[in-house]
Amino acid sequence: MGEVLEFSERAWQGDLGENNIHPGRALVAFEEIGAGLGFMSAFSNACALETGDGLVFVDTSSFFHAANFFEGVRGWSPERVHTAVYTHGHVDHVFGLTPFEEEANQRGWPTTEVIAHECCPERFDRYLLTNGYNGIINARQFEFPKPVFPKHYRYPDRTLRDTLTLQIGRETIELRHDRGETDDHVWAWLPTYKTLYTGDLFIWAAPNCGNPQKAQRYPREWAEALRKMQALGAEQLLPGHGPPIFGAARVDRALGEAAELLETLCQQTLEMMNTGARLNDILHSVELPERLLERPYLRPVYDDPLFIVRNLWRLYGGWYDGNPAHLKPARDADLSRSLAELCGGPEVLAQAAEGKLADGDFAVACHLAEHALQAAPEDPRVRALHATVFRARARHETSLMAKGVYNAAARDSDDAAE
Repeated sequence: MGEVLEFSERAWQGDLGENNIHPGRALVAFEEIGAGLGFMSAFSNACALETGDGLVFVDTSSFFHAANFFEGVRGWSPERVHTAVYTHGHVDHVFGLTPFEEEANQRGWPTTEVIAHECCPERFDRYLLTNGYNGIINARQFEFPKPVFPKHYRYPDRTLRDTLTLQIGRETIELRHDRGETDDHVWAWLPTYKTLYTGDLFIWAAPNCGNPQKAQRYPREWAEALRKMQALGAEQLLPGHGPPIFGAARVDRALGEAAELLETLCQQTLEMMNTGARLNDILHSVELPERLLERPYLRPVYDDPLFIVRNLWRLYGGWYDGNPAHLKPARDADLSRSLAELCGGPEVLAQAAEGKLADGDFAVACHLAEHALQAAPEDPRVRALHATVFRARARHETSLMAKGVYNAAARDSDDAAE
């Protein structure tokens, strides 16, 4: 059994440690998983097909693993790269082509044709427009030491809207568009191999469909895409993150349960929205399907299911959350100072936060600690308490996104105290 196949089996059995599979923890290796079909396991995966008329890539991995991808592919096949497909324009999927294009230029080979959805160029344009913001939020989310985000992109040469069937050499590649993690998402069906390449519509974690710092995502359409994939009867699933899944029964179960998770969140949220419930009430009323969230491939280690509820509200209800005080709110600092005056000072708020933290009421402790900090940002004890509360909250979260935000709040308080 190869390294990737062994990794896949261990992941399915759930014996890879505390978090099992985490998008940020990857086996970096290239392996042939079928005659003429190679798979690159990395932070962001990619697959390669030998067609007899050049290689076809579905995804290209990230800048960080471009060299590994090139080395793995070239140790497997000498064919030029005929076509590369972006499943979507997230930067961890579109920066592995550079070494191959440099090679093609040196050898005088034809230029690789890059194919993506028609919304992908607009995504790259938006990334250029919000480059600083994206650097900041990625530093917060992944706890990078400083903001970093690319400023140059390899735009697609050809785009599709709904479907596109490629016939390259002896291979057929069927591309289909469905909104999910992004509006420009494409997934691939490889009929010769009865194999799906899902991109980020499957990532060995609860679907990344709520991300609080990123653009709109589409939970209902995502579930529909998973059902379409499930109906194909695939025997192999190659995900955007994490190891492949082998065997028709396993693929069917993984796709079906991922769809079911999204479907129940959509159904509950929309039912409550349609009765006039506020967002806060919905967030505290939705019943999370623990049976599904315990699966090794659906654990909430990256995104949080409650963030998906928020994204559904944003998609269907706008940004007003139902609380009239939030429509045109006071400055945070003004409200916090008023609350501090009413209760006897920022120190009282900080002490109350400390008490709630001791009781295990992390949510209220965070509110009180933030109010204390906004009311007295220069008070070293308030800042220290603020850092303690948010660091404790981070330790009790499962999702990388929540941990990133809470740890960033704690670091900000630590830094200001120095």
